[in-house]
Amino acid sequence: MNRPRLLVIGGFLGAGKTTALLRLAKMYHDEGKVVGLITNDQAAHLVDTGVVRFHGFRVEEVAGACFCCKFDELAQAADRLRAEAGPDVLIAEPVGSCTDLAATVIAPLKALHGDRFSVAPYSVLLDPERARQIILEKGFGGFSSKVAYIFQKQLEEADVIGLNKVDLLGPSARKRILDALEAEFPRATVIATSGATGEGFGAWQELLEGEGSASARVVDVDYDRYAEGEAELGWLNLVLDVHAPSPFDPDLLVKGIVERMSELIAERGAEAAHVKVLFESGARSAMANYVGGSAPARLSLSGSVPSAEGKLTVNARVHMDPDALRSVAWNAALEALRDRGARETLEASFHFRPGRPVPTHRYAAARAEPGQP
Repeated sequence: MNRPRLLVIGGFLGAGKTTALLRLAKMYHDEGKVVGLITNDQAAHLVDTGVVRFHGFRVEEVAGACFCCKFDELAQAADRLRAEAGPDVLIAEPVGSCTDLAATVIAPLKALHGDRFSVAPYSVLLDPERARQIILEKGFGGFSSKVAYIFQKQLEEADVIGLNKVDLLGPSARKRILDALEAEFPRATVIATSGATGEGFGAWQELLEGEGSASARVVDVDYDRYAEGEAELGWLNLVLDVHAPSPFDPDLLVKGIVERMSELIAERGAEAAHVKVLFESGARSAMANYVGGSAPARLSLSGSVPSAEGKLTVNARVHMDPDALRSVAWNAALEALRDRGARETLEASFHFRPGRPVPTHRYAAARAEPGQP
C-alpha cells in the first residue's frame, strides 16, 4: 500500500484555509495525483465538509474536538482514505482555534505512523486583516488578549507561514506585513499566497514537498490561557431542511443570511472569527462567508440554478455568548426564508463554548523517534 504525503495546514478562523486547500488539492489532482481531505470541527455538520464533497474530493470529517484531542480518530480517518482511495496526498485541516499542533499532532504522526504517512512541513495560513491588527499594531484583532494568544502561538510553531488573501492587499501593505512576519518569526519560511488567484501556490507546493523539518517547532503553551481563549468564542453549527413554494436564488439566500448575521453581530458589539452559510440542493451548492472586522460578506461558491428545496448549514464562530449567537443565526435564517415563503425543519443544532483541550499525545520534540514521547 502506498505511503501518502500528509499535509497538516492550520491557521486561525477566517484565514481562508478551505479555499486555499481546495486550490492546492486541485493542483495535485491536475498532476494526476489522488487527493483526500480530512476536515475537523468541535461539532458535526461542518460547512467545509460539504464544500469539499461538492468539488468532488474524497473527504473524512473528524468532529467533537481538535485533531490533538481526537488524534486516534485522525489516524483512523487517514487510514480509511488510504485504504479506500489510495491517495498520493492527504490534506488535513485542523480547527481554526487550536494551537500546539507541532507537539500534539505533527510529532505523534511522525513517531507513531511514520511508516504509513510521509509528514510534510507544517503550514499556517493567516488573514491579512488579523495580521495587521495583531502583528503590526500589536492589538487583539477585535478579540481578547487570550484569543490573540492562540493566533500568535499558531504562527510560532509553523514551518511555513502563508500570508493568505494577498490579492486584497496593495504592494506597500503586503510588504509591511510580510516584513513584520519575517522579523517576528525568523525560523519560519514566510510566503505570500492567494487561494482566490493561486499566487504563491507553486512556491508553497515546493515547500510542502521538500524535506523540511515537518515541524521541529514545539513551543511552550500556557494551557490555562489557551483554554480560556477558546472558551471565549461562541460556537454554532445549525442545519435546516428548507422547502419553498417556488424556486429562489440560493446565492441571494446565503449572502443575505451572512449579511444579516454580520449586522446583528455588530449591533451586539461582538467580533466574528468567521461565519459560513452553505445551501445544498442536489448537485448544486451556494456558500457565503464573513470573517469579521471591516471585511464584507462574500459569495465564495455560486449555486447559479434556482431551487425550491435543499439543506441550509450555518457555521459561526463569534466572540459572544453561544445562546445569543444561536439567536442571531436563527433570526437571520428565518427572516431570509420567510422573505421567500419558505419553511424549515430543524435537522441539527449545536451551540456551545469549546472545552479545555486535552491532547491524546504531547511530544517534547517534534522529531521524536517512535516510542519516545
